[in-house]
Amino acid sequence: MTVYCKFGTALDILTGKWKSLILLRLLSNGTMRFSELQKAIPDISKKMLTQQLKELEYHDIVHREVYAQIPPKVEYSITEYGQLMKPVLQTMSNWGAGHVQHMEKLYGKEDEEVGANASDLRKIDSFQ
Repeated sequence: MTVYCKFGTALDILTGKWKSLILLRLLSNGTMRFSELQKAIPDISKKMLTQQLKELEYHDIVHREVYAQIPPKVEYSITEYGQLMKPVLQTMSNWGAGHVQHMEKLYGKEDEEVGANASDLRKIDSFQ
């Protein structure tokens, strides 16, 4: 397997519109219930949140704990293995913040979408 394939595997796990936000929320807040995650990421659909969590769970990044009670209770947290991603996400956050500043210097104002995403990335500092 080439280095590029391994890099691509890492990107597949981390990329996507919602995975970084899900990971950010879980790393910042610790254990969260499904409904808490959905409230923390209001634009995500229930179906998409479920799909993204299943993918992260499959890769052992996120742990899903189901409690046998009525009504059912399900909590999500970052696994010990998933905690290894903190430095990667921190580096990406730092680069994203620097990129926003770079774009502001080039174009004089912050692009609304780039700015919103960078704002989310800067919040990652709180889980160190």
